[in-house]
Amino acid sequence: MPTPLPTGPVRVGITADGVVSAGFGAEHAVGAEGTTPDAVRPGDEPKAELVAQRFAEFFAGTRRDLGLPLDWSRTVAGPQRTVLQTLQRTVGYGQTLAYGQLAVRSGVFDAEIAAGQLGQAARAVGSIMGSNPLFLLVPCHRVVAADGLGGYGGGARGMDVKRWLLTLEGVLPPTFDWNGPG
Repeated sequence: MPTPLPTGPVRVGITADGVVSAGFGAEHAVGAEGTTPDAVRPGDEPKAELVAQRFAEFFAGTRRDLGLPLDWSRTVAGPQRTVLQTLQRTVGYGQTLAYGQLAVRSGVFDAEIAAGQLGQAARAVGSIMGSNPLFLLVPCHRVVAADGLGGYGGGARGMDVKRWLLTLEGVLPPTFDWNGPG
């Protein structure tokens, strides 16, 4: 679907259980269950229309929560899923937290933290953010470094997306080249 993001369109995969994948870039060129990128299976048109509507409203600044069911099957049960679900449940629109804070909040890295290895836990959370198959729905753009923005998948273009989303949500001030909603 088209977006105002610096990377252009977003591809979203939908299953019977909900949104299974969302992302930008070549790695998201295959939809749910191996379908072609722009294919909508017969009977899924209403779901696809709802997803497109919610994303459009979010990018227009009129929706703060996509409110779509999620299919967690492309996440690994255990630490990855726990961290991503903690992020999705506890960090709302316009909020950010540091990688280390998410490590603590998730409860996944209690042993590392007790051993004084918060940095190691924070790096593990960064890796989990990089493996997030549910871009925007699980808002990894809201996870930042303790001393700045941190990273984001997709290199420099990905960082442009992170800045764009954080500007949309009011975390960062708009720049002169801001192309988002007023």
